Amino acid sequence: MKWSEISILTTNEAVEPVSNILHEAGASGVVIEDPFELIKEREDQFGEIYQLNPADYPDEGVIVKAYLPVNSFLGETVDGIKEAISNLIRYNIDIGKNRVSISEVNEEEWATAWKKYYNPVKISEKFTIVPTWEDYTPVNSDELIIELDPGMAFGTGTHPTTVMCIQALERIVKPGDQVLDVGTGSGVLSIAAAKLGAAEVQALDLDEVAVNVAKINIKLNKTNEVVSVRQNNLLNEIDIKADIIVANILAEVIVRFVDAASANLRSGGTFIASGIIQPKKQEVIDSMIAAGFDITETLAMEDWVAIIATKK
Repeated sequence: MKWSEISILTTNEAVEPVSNILHEAGASGVVIEDPFELIKEREDQFGEIYQLNPADYPDEGVIVKAYLPVNSFLGETVDGIKEAISNLIRYNIDIGKNRVSISEVNEEEWATAWKKYYNPVKISEKFTIVPTWEDYTPVNSDELIIELDPGMAFGTGTHPTTVMCIQALERIVKPGDQVLDVGTGSGVLSIAAAKLGAAEVQALDLDEVAVNVAKINIKLNKTNEVVSVRQNNLLNEIDIKADIIVANILAEVIVRFVDAASANLRSGGTFIASGIIQPKKQEVIDSMIAAGFDITETLAMEDWVAIIATKK
């Protein structure tokens, strides 16, 4: 089978929404080439070794790549992707040069491209993200493994927004907790909550493709007895009293359902919100306070922010 590689030169701020646009257009994954990775100081407390080739990264901006099957609809799909990315300007998202290029690759090259960028990464005190094709032996007896295949979803579990959510869950989840994961994507946050001892996790996503991907990942990680996945628009028609709500989505979306998050949390429950760029931080904080939350903590990683809030 022939595949078309679509490459978008954009900004770090636009990586998440551009990735989501590609996912919704039918891409089964993305590769992110961020030159910051070449100079980023990495804490060695997790014992990881990184070997990166500067030739794989742009001189400026960030390149987001995805792979689409070559078919009669490809031209229309690419035009739709270009239009959707250009429309991000309406949300005050800097899309940079927004240079789009297309090239054709065969299936073998496509598979190799994924594995080139994806290795086991320890992202917190307990969790290590491991690609399904890697043999990995836990270093510590309490280490928790999450297996993911980047060919199955656009997220690899190592983006700063995801890492901050998992680090927050690691500190907050208690055995027996009930958790809502809003906009679950690959299901990685639901898997983490289940492995931390949550009694019940509901994973919600509006995208049918994401729902199917999450189900596969959740079964792969043997957490399907705890985690249920279904298609749902944010928290519409959800009526429970959860202990924790976690949402790794855009700031513009978070502010739309903070009232629903409050309504679906027990008193003293925790709302973990990520996917927030620095300029949108205060807007999200203000909306949370207006909805009856106390801001417990803010986390920052690169240009991203995660907010932990408690329902009064």
